[in-house]
Amino acid sequence: MHRFGMTLLAISLGPYAFSQTADRLPYQDPHLPAQQRAADLVSRMTLDEKAAQLEDWATAIPRLGVPDYQTWSEALHGVANSGFATVFPQAIGLAATWNTALVQQIGDVISTEARAKFNQAQREGNHRIFYGLTFWSPNINIFRDPRWGRGQETYGEDPFLTGKMGVAFITGVQGSDPEHPKAIATSKHFAVHSGPESQRHVFDAKIEPRDLEETYLPAFRSTVVDGHVKSVMCAYNAVDGVAACANDMLLKQHLREAWHFNGFVVSDCAAIVDVTNGHHNAPDILHAAALSIRSGTDLSCSIWSPGFNTLAAAVRQGIVPEDLLTRSAQRLYTARFQLGMFDTSGLYDAIPYSVNASDEHRAIALKAAEESLVLLKNDGLLPLEKSPNQIAVIGPTADLLVSLEGNYNGTALHPVSPLDGIEQQFPHAKIHYAQGASLADGAEVPVPRTVFVEGLKTEFFATADWTGRPVAIRTDHEIQYDWRDSPPTPEVATHDYSVRWSGKIQMPASGKYRFKLEGGQSFPYSPKESYRVVFDGKVLLEGNLNGGKLEMGAFSVQSGASPTAPPVMSGSKPANFELNFDDTRPHNIEVFYSHLGERAGGGLTLKWQAPAQAQLDEAVTAAKQSDVVVVFVGLSPQLEGEEMPIKIEGFSGGDRTNIDLPASQQRMLEAVAATGKPVVIVSLSGSALALRWAKQHANAIIQAWYPGVDGGTAIARTIAGLNNPAGRLPVTFYAATEDLPAFTNYSLKNRTYRYFSGEPLWGFGFGMSYTTFKYDQISLSATSLDAGNPLTATVAVTNTGSREGDEVVEAYLKTPQVNGPVRTLVGFQRVHLNPGEHRSVSLVLAPRSLSSVDDLGQRSILPGTYQLTLGSAQPGQSSESSKTTFVIRKTMSLPK
Repeated sequence: MHRFGMTLLAISLGPYAFSQTADRLPYQDPHLPAQQRAADLVSRMTLDEKAAQLEDWATAIPRLGVPDYQTWSEALHGVANSGFATVFPQAIGLAATWNTALVQQIGDVISTEARAKFNQAQREGNHRIFYGLTFWSPNINIFRDPRWGRGQETYGEDPFLTGKMGVAFITGVQGSDPEHPKAIATSKHFAVHSGPESQRHVFDAKIEPRDLEETYLPAFRSTVVDGHVKSVMCAYNAVDGVAACANDMLLKQHLREAWHFNGFVVSDCAAIVDVTNGHHNAPDILHAAALSIRSGTDLSCSIWSPGFNTLAAAVRQGIVPEDLLTRSAQRLYTARFQLGMFDTSGLYDAIPYSVNASDEHRAIALKAAEESLVLLKNDGLLPLEKSPNQIAVIGPTADLLVSLEGNYNGTALHPVSPLDGIEQQFPHAKIHYAQGASLADGAEVPVPRTVFVEGLKTEFFATADWTGRPVAIRTDHEIQYDWRDSPPTPEVATHDYSVRWSGKIQMPASGKYRFKLEGGQSFPYSPKESYRVVFDGKVLLEGNLNGGKLEMGAFSVQSGASPTAPPVMSGSKPANFELNFDDTRPHNIEVFYSHLGERAGGGLTLKWQAPAQAQLDEAVTAAKQSDVVVVFVGLSPQLEGEEMPIKIEGFSGGDRTNIDLPASQQRMLEAVAATGKPVVIVSLSGSALALRWAKQHANAIIQAWYPGVDGGTAIARTIAGLNNPAGRLPVTFYAATEDLPAFTNYSLKNRTYRYFSGEPLWGFGFGMSYTTFKYDQISLSATSLDAGNPLTATVAVTNTGSREGDEVVEAYLKTPQVNGPVRTLVGFQRVHLNPGEHRSVSLVLAPRSLSSVDDLGQRSILPGTYQLTLGSAQPGQSSESSKTTFVIRKTMSLPK
């Protein structure tokens, strides 16, 4: 890693740079503590100026040298929405690594790239959304139900694992110096938030005190108490009738009083509107803002609606005291001073823009992808150490960009799809590729490269109307791009550009084909994106890709937003068309795309819905020609994710209604397996799929999540045996939707591995290896101890196989609590062992990990006999384990 910490370099803040003269004011003195500087600066603001600073679009105050600042930036698994960045595996995949040191390293890379982007943005005078240093990540909500579309953003279903991963990520992002953080992280969404997406603005999570303290709050507590996170985001939903952003129980009793949080609280976007419109806790937005700031919310993300900027009027009407606005503004400006935003030189100013998506950072993304892969089944087929002569690569996720990148993502530079990864890893094998099926019936997928005869000539123009000489020409496999604020190629040095793809298409069979052109993601701006499709020399259609209705769920655009917010954007307006083919001969096609007027967004994807039988026939033909078949199944963030308008069989509003593999893919699997060829299944998804048929019939199964920029390389290296998989499931893989309670039920009864009474397909913590391990007897620091003392458990682990590999030592505890969890994760460590190597692994079990929560929500350490298991998985999931017991004397109550 580069070391940037002690390098100093001046960077201009333009008209907002503070004077370096001797008569500077206290807030202009970089030698004073940030909190003191913030108090001095805020004391000089008027009431209206203070209220304006409590918005995500904070307006400038030129007379005080304060520039406008947009607090909203994203960095869930890489810096998002601001151009090319290193795209790491989605958060659920990072959780599957069970490697906190790696996650902390990833957080450090993210903040390094964030500083590089911020430094460049400042040089350009760019104060836009997504270019700041306050990041609304990580998402540490509990993934209680696999149907939740945003569960992919979390670290899984267990509060202990989630807390450890969250602390590691936050520590990496913020750095080791709390007074000079490299960036600021945010624990979200506080709290008891995990769907349904379609109801999130009105949903009231009714929760038992025990579930709240035992499951939904511990990870948040860890990120505050242990991770020292500087920001927390309150959720959309209500908890027991009170909106999360106006909830005294959450924000006062727990966050501020019990956990001593001293950072700032930001609302989820438009959540202050929900306090009145969704939960009816206040009569109007002004009273909703007053109620929220009283409870401890400091900043309103309002997008295009009024929010905390109404608080000046609330003060004048006597609804809320001004000192609450002062307090919140001081919290916000303490963070900005700590980040060095008002000083002309700082610790991180020398980080160059070139670190973004660098080879060094990409290597860490590859390592993370490899460590995230979970081997669920293997009858000995894997690894393919000797390259087959012919390999079939089949399935809708084999070459699907969005299922590499996940959601809340940056733009991947030169992403490697699974198809490309296998082609590169097995250069001497003949690869037979077939898309095989759509992701789900009624869902479009990108038109595959097999349709484009000899690829597509791609010409890039530095004009928005395809005029002049192309500045770059190359050959593309297909049209599947999301440039997200970046030029499409380095030769295009402008945000007004155009692209032309030309070549021949050849359908796999005659019939009706439905096509769709989708533009890039540009939230919250509205570039002008236009298109033209020419088929066999005739203009088939042309028009704009924006100008549609803005889809914002229950959120409505209202007057009174911050004056620095951008104009209300137009919605996406994809272009749809049909073609009927009565032949399978090649046809000429040209696709034109233009991007104009706004740097945001950029990109184009040509999708289709092809006749299902034609796709199936291609898959069967490819399988019959091959020695082994690798089938890529799964989902995409366009099916599962944040609140969205999709509603097809199995999917609704971003959530799933059924956890089975979609029917289109199941038909494909069965048809391919019927050829009798060996089958490896690789699932790319952000959540658990009920792969019942696959478990019975496939030779091997790998869960790959959404694996990031080099995901295809990681998968191919694992299939070839160059990477020995050791990932572990951070969620339970249930056998059927019927095994789950109602989605809207937040009770933990019969949920997650700690309370599930059924038989899962694969349990939380499960994962196989290409080698084997043996556990010796556990040694304890004490077999009997008083409540409140820690316990150290040590076990010797031996690699008994012939291949080096990682082992994840997992510690599970069964307490003497009547009706307590079946078992609870209390420790883990990932270790690397060579063949025959023997290593002692010690895990320290903190007093809090030995505690139980009663029905009243009181946490205490109970007297009695405890059962401890250390092994490769939870008890019953693996024979590679060791068990022991110990006794705790007395009892001890623990704080919230």
